Amino acid sequence: MIRNAQNAVRRFLPRGTGGGRAIGAVLLIVVAIWGASGFYRVQPDELGVVMRFGAFNRTTPPGLNYAIPWPVEQVTTPRVTRINRADVGFRAGADNTGRIIPARDVLAESLMLTGDENIIDVDFSVFWRIRDAGEFLFNTRNPEETVKSAGESVMREVIGRTPIQPALTEARAAIEQEVRRLTQAMMDQYGSGVEITQVQLLKVDPPAAVIEAFRDVQRANTDRERLRNEAESFRNDIIPRARGEAERMVQEATGFRDSQIARARGEAGRFNAVLGAYSLAQDVTTRRIYLETMEEILRRNNMILVDDRLQGLVPFLQLEGGQQARGQGGTRQPQAQQQLSPAVMAPMMNQQRPANQGGTR
Repeated sequence: MIRNAQNAVRRFLPRGTGGGRAIGAVLLIVVAIWGASGFYRVQPDELGVVMRFGAFNRTTPPGLNYAIPWPVEQVTTPRVTRINRADVGFRAGADNTGRIIPARDVLAESLMLTGDENIIDVDFSVFWRIRDAGEFLFNTRNPEETVKSAGESVMREVIGRTPIQPALTEARAAIEQEVRRLTQAMMDQYGSGVEITQVQLLKVDPPAAVIEAFRDVQRANTDRERLRNEAESFRNDIIPRARGEAERMVQEATGFRDSQIARARGEAGRFNAVLGAYSLAQDVTTRRIYLETMEEILRRNNMILVDDRLQGLVPFLQLEGGQQARGQGGTRQPQAQQQLSPAVMAPMMNQQRPANQGGTR
């Protein structure tokens, strides 16, 4: 083979050029060109992956690098900083501003069963990038399709544990985080060298065939919540008011109780004071109590004075009538009081005495 190559080179070279030296020079030039072809440049958003005889050997950073030229080593420079996107449930299109919008629904991917056995239409996107270029190139045959299938599988699992109402409203952020976490765990198990950066729900709606009926149900639920809120507001208004009224009544009852207890203690103290005074001077205290009691009784009754030394016709003085007449503005006194003066009563009393002598009064 070497001799045939030399003969072929001699045919192309002009005669008289030195034969073997010329061939050697040509071979050196070819070898130099072949060796210089091993230089390659890696861009800032790329990573160099060097394969030696088809097997992974090493990775090289961005910049100018060198690898043994083909067929010994080959270099691949995947973009490791670019964010890739996998759409599930739709095929994306772009509007006039370049914004990605769903262009066509894929119902086979988007229709999913919820935890309460309802069906919803879910469109979402999985954003990912290359984390390990070696694993990305050699551990999975089709990394893009693997990411899409893993995201769809995990989304069906998470939706299957979630009721339809939270999935349509407040649980969307939680669903996105859960799907991202589980998809990343699955890709790590595959050793795909992929990092899931974000899962974005674009549409979570009931199927188009039942969306009107579902909206009626939503309106009914909204009315129910409104009525419940109104009832809660009424309860929050009336209960504190009733509690305040009850507290006021309790305070009033407590005040009345305290006043009655204080009054009873005062009466008991007064009685104990009287008892103490009675113990010190029983005769004086008894007489004072008797006089006070009689004064209280006589103040409310008519006053009649009777002389126990008289018999027969008993003259009496109705003093209360005269006081009432004076209190009413009259000047006339009762007839008995006008006539019975001390000078007149003395003879009458003397006349009655002989009859009483020797008798029993």
